[in-house]
Amino acid sequence: MRLQSHIWVSAFLRKEQADGAWAGITRKGSPEAGAIFISQNHLNGNWSLFAPLPQALAAEDEALGRRFECVIKTGSEDEVRAYLERQIRFDSDCWIVETERRDGAPSFMD
Repeated sequence: MRLQSHIWVSAFLRKEQADGAWAGITRKGSPEAGAIFISQNHLNGNWSLFAPLPQALAAEDEALGRRFECVIKTGSEDEVRAYLERQIRFDSDCWIVETERRDGAPSFMD
């Protein structure tokens, strides 16, 4: 059984802040099983966006964890917002978490 979304998000926020990055929730979703999207502001006008990796693509040994794929590697804030608006229309229970890091990927990529 996978960690509930609200627990995973809470742990992610703590890890990001411990690493010196700002992170916050911009949209709360379903506490139990909402999909989680992570936007990264690189603080130079560029943004990245990470979306849940489809479970069919995750290996069986990774079934308990959450895996992400980069759906926008380098884009504008408007591109990221437009993508997220489409996702909200598709799944209104999703979470959106934002982090600000100049360098490196968010902590879930460690």
